[in-house]
Amino acid sequence: MGRLVVTAFMSIDGVVQAPSLADEDGDGGFTFGGWMTPYADPAVTELLTRVVLTADALLLGRRTYEIFASFWPTADPADPRTIRLNEQPKYVASSTLTDLRWRNSTRIEGDLASTVRELKTRHREIGVWGSTTVLPQLLHADLVDEFVLLVHPVLLGPGKRIFDNTPRLSLHLTESTTYATGVALHTYQRVPTVLGEAL
Repeated sequence: MGRLVVTAFMSIDGVVQAPSLADEDGDGGFTFGGWMTPYADPAVTELLTRVVLTADALLLGRRTYEIFASFWPTADPADPRTIRLNEQPKYVASSTLTDLRWRNSTRIEGDLASTVRELKTRHREIGVWGSTTVLPQLLHADLVDEFVLLVHPVLLGPGKRIFDNTPRLSLHLTESTTYATGVALHTYQRVPTVLGEAL
């Protein structure tokens, strides 16, 4: 059985919306797009490259898919992430998106949880980025195996959060690193549960 790994850029107060670009996602009147940029760090980029190269498939929500698909097909081919992301299978959890022009993209139809369970039998590691509407469904179905959280030293207030409406979940910290810009990496693995209680 493969693993499902969630990677997220987040503020201290848990906001993950529009970290990279000013016009990335203005839903709800969000005006702080690009908030991650001042904390850029080559060591973080190296980590993210490793995360991208480790996964052999992607699972994305509609909004995140559209953001990725608008950038990576024409990104720098010298960046190893470009080749990996363009070539690997991409599964899109959306009931409305029909224009999947990014190479090797497939829309998930039917029940998300059962489809992802089947995908985990086919892939060694499935990466999930952003996708705030998809993650709660994955958590309620107990399908997430690991979180790679990059917490940035900023408070943003209103905005989308990946841990809204999620179930109780016990996690085991496997890695913790602080970078020169103040970004803190926390990697957590899921602790198996029985009837809602940690083993």
